[in-house]
Amino acid sequence: MSAPRVLVTGGAGFLGSHLCERFLAEGYEVLCVDNLITGALENVEHLFSDARFHFEERDVTEYLHVPGDLDALLHFASPASPIDYLELPIQTLKVGSLGTHKVLGLARAKGARFLLASTSECYGDPLVHPQSESYWGNVNPVGPRGVYDEAKRFAEAMTMAYHRFHGVRTRIVRIFNTYGPRMRLRDGRALPAFMAQALAGEPLTVFGDGSQTRSFCYVEDLVEGIFRLLASEEALPVNIGNPQEMTILEFARAVIACTDSSSEIVFTDLPVDDPKVRQPDITKARALLDWEPEVDLETGLARTMAYFSARLAADSGGEHGA
Repeated sequence: MSAPRVLVTGGAGFLGSHLCERFLAEGYEVLCVDNLITGALENVEHLFSDARFHFEERDVTEYLHVPGDLDALLHFASPASPIDYLELPIQTLKVGSLGTHKVLGLARAKGARFLLASTSECYGDPLVHPQSESYWGNVNPVGPRGVYDEAKRFAEAMTMAYHRFHGVRTRIVRIFNTYGPRMRLRDGRALPAFMAQALAGEPLTVFGDGSQTRSFCYVEDLVEGIFRLLASEEALPVNIGNPQEMTILEFARAVIACTDSSSEIVFTDLPVDDPKVRQPDITKARALLDWEPEVDLETGLARTMAYFSARLAADSGGEHGA
């Protein structure tokens, strides 16, 4: 009997590469597709020696064909950091719309399960706290962040249309702030920015007064939640994230402590439409998937620091794929 096959779009990215690893460990044949505009081959090159792993550089907003059977398809292709989607606004909108349409069409043709990587950014700058899946959000569609927020909201709508109209077995994960090895050191997100600054002994740059909150989930926990969600029968969105909420200022101090850095903290202007609070309500994930995060912040930061330290030593601070 042949191994089950899974396709991961954006598979050379931060999250996608960890998913490729997990599915190989579970006995799958893994097809990884990425156009490498924000991902990097370095994230998956250690998998090339496994005959069950296949990589193809491809833009999923164009024609997408895969020969043979597919058991599952996970759509993770998209710029995901503020720096990336503000520099690549059209590509971000296209991969959320055209890309999602192409990939759903492939899932339908193959009779495969489909899982969409959505985001807590669907909630925008929330007026409800913490955020549960029933909250519709508070998003500015014409603001600079709208290219990412609305791309993901459209992708969710398209996914549900394919589920309801075509009967595709779809899943939607709303991912909250995730961190861990293979993030780019300077991708604009809080953890890699703080970590790079702390390791270099530079001041940590905090937006606003640092009172805005985030909830940070270690990548290993996220991947476990996604794997369980794919195996479930839940078509509506499910939050996967760590409900341990903290201010950005508290998080900066935690990074300084983890790296034993002498860095100071400096403050700069808050970006447009930056969410004031972010905390997942994971009641649904606990009940449906028997899932909740297990890696505490101290452990996760230590693992991430080890990775970033090795990267800085290897390439003197050069960029790495996200």
